[in-house]
Amino acid sequence: MAEEKIVLSRVGKAPVQIPAKVTIAVKGDDVTVQGPLGKLERTFKGVTFEQQQGAVVVHPLDQTRSGKALHGLGRNLFRNMVQGVTVGYKKELDVIGVGFKVEMVGQALKFSIGFSHQVNFVLPALIQCKLEKGTHLELTSIDKEVLGQTAANIRGLRAPEPYKGKGIRYSDEKVRQKAGKSGGKGGKKK
Repeated sequence: MAEEKIVLSRVGKAPVQIPAKVTIAVKGDDVTVQGPLGKLERTFKGVTFEQQQGAVVVHPLDQTRSGKALHGLGRNLFRNMVQGVTVGYKKELDVIGVGFKVEMVGQALKFSIGFSHQVNFVLPALIQCKLEKGTHLELTSIDKEVLGQTAANIRGLRAPEPYKGKGIRYSDEKVRQKAGKSGGKGGKKK
């Protein structure tokens, strides 16, 4: 019988480089990463961490299908934590439409986006927001997951519609516009 070949995740095998100003603390499944921008904590399942000189290598606990899947995921989640506390993450959104605007009130945003009422959105604690011209939001955070979910929730308040493009969209998002109905306009009755 041939030996079973153990295949590890190519992403998971790559070591995560640790910058000089970042400290890592591993206690069982709990990992704490502290850097110049802040501190992040996370509980990991299915992986272990080995600290080497200036890097951390992630190893799977077992060689099952789910164990191998958690290997690459665990490594990328850890890398995102390290990058978050050193550089941080940023998402930009634009509010597009006649009369559409945003106001910042403390840690909450007030949206006037074409409804009969204003929509209030409270930002999570890890999110900082900078508002430009009342229509451009710049969200920053050290936690990539929380930032992405917050930006998606804000966009979901009034997603861009395909006819005029009104709504809330990411700054780099392209909205395909439909032509709309044109038959019957300007025609004469017989």
